[in-house]
Amino acid sequence: MANPVTNLRNTAEEFKAMSPKDKRRAVIDNILNNALYILMLIFVIYTAAMRPNFLSLGSLANLVTQVAAYLPMALGIGGCIVLTGTDLSAGRVMGLTAALSGVLLQKTDFVNKMFQNLPEVNTFWILATMLIVIALGALIGLVNGFFVAKFSLHPFIVTLSTQLITYGIILWFFSLNGNNGQPISGLSDAYKEFVGGTMFRLGNTAVPRYVAYAVVLTALMWFIWNKTTFGKNMFAVGSNAEAAKVSGVNVFLTTMLVHTLAGAMYGYAGFIEGVRSGSVAPNAGLNAECDAIAACVIGGVSFVGGTGKISGIVMGVCVLRLIFVALTMLGVDSSSLYIIKGAIILCACALDMRKYLAKK
Repeated sequence: MANPVTNLRNTAEEFKAMSPKDKRRAVIDNILNNALYILMLIFVIYTAAMRPNFLSLGSLANLVTQVAAYLPMALGIGGCIVLTGTDLSAGRVMGLTAALSGVLLQKTDFVNKMFQNLPEVNTFWILATMLIVIALGALIGLVNGFFVAKFSLHPFIVTLSTQLITYGIILWFFSLNGNNGQPISGLSDAYKEFVGGTMFRLGNTAVPRYVAYAVVLTALMWFIWNKTTFGKNMFAVGSNAEAAKVSGVNVFLTTMLVHTLAGAMYGYAGFIEGVRSGSVAPNAGLNAECDAIAACVIGGVSFVGGTGKISGIVMGVCVLRLIFVALTMLGVDSSSLYIIKGAIILCACALDMRKYLAKK
């Protein structure tokens, strides 16, 4: 393994050996490559100066909670981006699985319970529901992966199609048993405690249990990406599918598994979403994939393919949620948040492509 100190020393020596012109170019390139992080750091410092409570324990707890909620989807969609694709259906899959979780785990005596004959909510039924929605998400991901791998369709087209299909299913689901599109509420106390029960407090703000679940999930995904043959095959296919195929990698199976795993992550995200938001509406998960994609790109997962780290995705989610928390504290309206989110994605992709072209 390379020694970081040695690498740093070699880099410094190489920099000293450059001509003044090359040194200026290297400095400018380094600034441009990290421009997004530099601007974000400046923004965080400005927010802390304007709103001192931005760095309080309560604000930190809120940030950790938001990161834990948005991280699973980013972990899933990151694999799709490694394969030079994306997944536009992620938010709707999360919405569908959130709705199904909410219906299966409503209080037994709730007046507007959609299905009256369901069993009483206990730990076994909660775990069974979680497995059901994860399996449903994985199934939708499997469909995405099949059409991408079998027919060589672009993931944008395939996942746009499943996004629309899933949204249609959501609208149909919310109209069952006379619900007429009303939000699904009355979630059982056992479900709320299992997902959102307090582990500990930072200041006066509670840190829910799903933060611990997110840590476990992140460790699992790190192991899959870095320590398994599947993870190695995923990066090989993302770097060059034809070369990977010649090397003996099953490109078809790898592509399907990446999308299936991504769908499972969306299913889990839906499972915790109902508790996080208090109820599930038909528009649950709307544009959630945009946050996940932005976080992945900020974290260094390249649309060029074959590049990405779990640690980068975690960092990307942290940075993105930090920005949104800061903007909210500064009083920026929700409409402007969409503009800023779009600008971040555009700038991050442009900088990523600039790095790729520079390497070529």
